[in-house]
Amino acid sequence: MARPRKPLLSRTRIVEAAGALVDAEGLEAVSTRRLAAALGVSGPSLYNHFRTKDKILEAVADAVSARVDLSMFEAPAYAAEGVRDWRGALHAWAHSYRDALSDHPNIVPVLARGPGRRPAGLRLADAVFGAMTAAGWPPAQATRIGALMRYFILGSAVASFARGFVDDEAAYDPADYPHLGQAHLLAERQREVDQGAFETGLTALLDGLALQYEAARREPV
Repeated sequence: MARPRKPLLSRTRIVEAAGALVDAEGLEAVSTRRLAAALGVSGPSLYNHFRTKDKILEAVADAVSARVDLSMFEAPAYAAEGVRDWRGALHAWAHSYRDALSDHPNIVPVLARGPGRRPAGLRLADAVFGAMTAAGWPPAQATRIGALMRYFILGSAVASFARGFVDDEAAYDPADYPHLGQAHLLAERQREVDQGAFETGLTALLDGLALQYEAARREPV
């Protein structure tokens, strides 16, 4: 009886295995040896698909970027009744982006370097910039909006504010921290606190941009 064939090695399998390692153990866990063992292949065979570990991590990062919904920037949804709803589009996109990163927070440092040559990352940047300029933002300001949204979203995904406090009332002595009497409860309310903080910050950011947008439209051409 013929032995069952091993699945062929592919870029997709390598990226999936590397992504699982990053999710479970962080960026430092990814190595040729660990990946080869996980995939049941020899280490050198990985180099037929990726020249370096950094290239693998770049591909993992781009796979996460590819999960971000960009449909809100497309013409039918974005230009309902001829009105460019740039604010609504940014709001929906920010939540989709944060959701993708929340599932894979360990890859955020790679994403924070910028899109470089990554196709999905470049499509993301292109969609945001294109939508803002189509809505009437000057190109320079559209670039800044794309940057500040990335700063805000990536920063929110790096760590949990709520989980930064321990679940121990004794750790926050009122004599030392008179305003942290309820801080020990934050950890168990992590999802509520962090999502609420993100929405509060996003609303404030978009409110500020809306004021700038209206002021810019009132300026003489």
